[in-house]
Amino acid sequence: MDIQDRIARKRGRSRAVAFWVSLGIAALALLFAQHVAFAAEAAVVIAPPALDEPISASTAHEETAVFAGGCFWGVQGVFQHVRGVTKAVSGYSGGTRETADYEIVSGGETGHAESVQVTFDPSKVTYGQLLQVYFSVIHDPTQLNRQGPDSGTQYRSAVFPLNDTQRRVAQSYIAQLEKAHAFAAPIVTHVEPFKGFYPAEAYHQNYLTLHPNSAYIAFNDMPKVANLKRLFPSLYRDKPVLVEASQ
Repeated sequence: MDIQDRIARKRGRSRAVAFWVSLGIAALALLFAQHVAFAAEAAVVIAPPALDEPISASTAHEETAVFAGGCFWGVQGVFQHVRGVTKAVSGYSGGTRETADYEIVSGGETGHAESVQVTFDPSKVTYGQLLQVYFSVIHDPTQLNRQGPDSGTQYRSAVFPLNDTQRRVAQSYIAQLEKAHAFAAPIVTHVEPFKGFYPAEAYHQNYLTLHPNSAYIAFNDMPKVANLKRLFPSLYRDKPVLVEASQ
C-alpha cells in the first residue's frame, strides 16, 4: 500500500468518525429538546385575552402583525406552525431601513429588534390568539433585553401594532396577564410604535425547518413547537407554511 492509499484511507476513517460523532450529538440534542419540551418551565399556561379583535362577515381575510421575542428563528418557526397563518417572515423592526442588516443590528444600537411579520386569516386565528401563543410558548415576556442565550436590545420582547385595534388588544392583554399574576415576574414586553418592517437576509428564513438538528434550534426552539402542539392543539398544524426562496 503506497502513501497515497494510506492518506486516502486515513481521511476516509476521519470523515466516518466525524459523521458518527455529529450524528450522535444531533441525536442527543433532539432527545434533550424532547425532554425539556414537556418541562414545567418550558411554557406557561395562560388565559386567552378578554379583549380581542371583533370578527364579522365583513372582516377581511388577511391581516398583518409584527412580534419580537428573541432570535427570530424560533419566533418564525412557531408561527409557521399556527393554523390560519399564511406567511411568517423573519426581519427587523424598530429602526430605519438603512440599518436593517444583520451584522449592524447585532451591535444592539440600531433600535431594531429581531422581529417576525405574521400574515394571517383572522377568521381562522385572531390577533388575540396569536398574542396568547406569543406570550405562552414563543418566549419569556419577563426577560428584559434577552431571551435564552441571546442578550441585547435586538432580542427584546416587543409588539408592534399596525393599527389602533391591535394596540388596544395588546395593551389590554398585558394588563390582564399582569393582574392575574400569570408570570412569576413582571412582564417587560413593550408595545412600540410601528415604524416599518424589513425582511432579514435569505439565509435566516425558514431556519428552524431547514436546520432542526442544529444544537441552537434543538435546545432553544424545537421545544416551543412541541409546546404549541401540546397546549394549542386546535391551532397547531404539522406542516409549516414557509417563506418562498424568491421572497
